[in-house]
Amino acid sequence: MYPREKQILLSLINIILILGSYSLFVYYKYIAGNLAILNDFKFWGKAYLVLIPVAIVAQIIIHIIFFIINKIVTKEDVPTITDERDKLIELKAIKLAHWTFIAGFILSMGSQAIGMQPWVMFITLIYSGFLAAIVSETAKIYFYRKGF
Repeated sequence: MYPREKQILLSLINIILILGSYSLFVYYKYIAGNLAILNDFKFWGKAYLVLIPVAIVAQIIIHIIFFIINKIVTKEDVPTITDERDKLIELKAIKLAHWTFIAGFILSMGSQAIGMQPWVMFITLIYSGFLAAIVSETAKIYFYRKGF
């Protein structure tokens, strides 16, 4: 497996772990004891705004640890040079992620249009963002394997 594929796979695993652990944390700390909080817009705003820096910091820390461990084990640096192929793969992955998030956004707004609870919209937005990231990383792995 190429170093770039290892990085992508690590990002994919990070995304799933971060979303799962943050969701469980928020559920057990706030929602489990107080289901009325689900309709509180202030709660959802805080939960979403805290999730963003937590996810970014966790990704950075995990990638730094990966680079250190990779350097110790393989005695090689992870390549930082990107060529046209890497850029093309990145653009195609971003395009797929964009459309995935747009579909999730439309679903979240549609949930409000048909009269569902507000928490459905927020959960749909959060999960569509993470699903878009998963689709992006999966597409990158696919395109690297395909030889695009």
